[in-house]
Amino acid sequence: MSPVVVLIGPPGAGKSTVGELLAERLGVPFTDSDTIVEAQQGRAISDIFLSDGEPAFRVMEREAVAGALAEHHGVLALGGGAPMTEGVRADLEGHPVVFLAVGLAAGVRRVGLSTARPLLAGVNPRATFSALLQERLPVYRAVARHEITTDALEPEAVADAVLAALSPEADRAGR
Repeated sequence: MSPVVVLIGPPGAGKSTVGELLAERLGVPFTDSDTIVEAQQGRAISDIFLSDGEPAFRVMEREAVAGALAEHHGVLALGGGAPMTEGVRADLEGHPVVFLAVGLAAGVRRVGLSTARPLLAGVNPRATFSALLQERLPVYRAVARHEITTDALEPEAVADAVLAALSPEADRAGR
C-alpha cells in the first residue's frame, strides 16, 4: 500500500488545503508528515526545533515519511523541507509526487510574516522565505513528476489540476 499522491512544496503552496480536498474527492484519507511527527513526539514541530534542533527533527521527519509511504493509502503532504533530506528523496522514487509551486509574493501573503513556522522565524522572514525558495526549487523539481503553480488559483482549481496531472492520459503524454 502506498499513497495515491504525495504533495511537496514550500510553505504557503497549499499542500494541506489541497491535500484535504483531493482526499475528499478521491474518497481516501489525508495526512501530512508534520502531523505524524507531532503525534509520534507528543509536541509541536516548533517545540521540536527549539528543544532538539533541526537535524533531530529531520531524522524524525524521515522516519515519519518512510512509514507513511509504506502504509498510507491516501493523500500525503510533506513538510516543505522534507525533500531536502537525501533519504526522503530516495524514498519518494517511484511515487506519484506533485510539486505545488508558489512564488514569493503569494507565499508570503499566504504564510504571513508573523508566523510560527520555525524556519521562517527571524529578523527578515521575507528574505528568509526568498532564500528558502531559491534553495529548494531545484530539489522540488527533481523529485516531482508534475508541477502546478498555485499563485493565482483557488484550492479547488489546484485540486482539479492535480487530478488532471495524475490521470493516465497525462502520464502517457509525458506531463
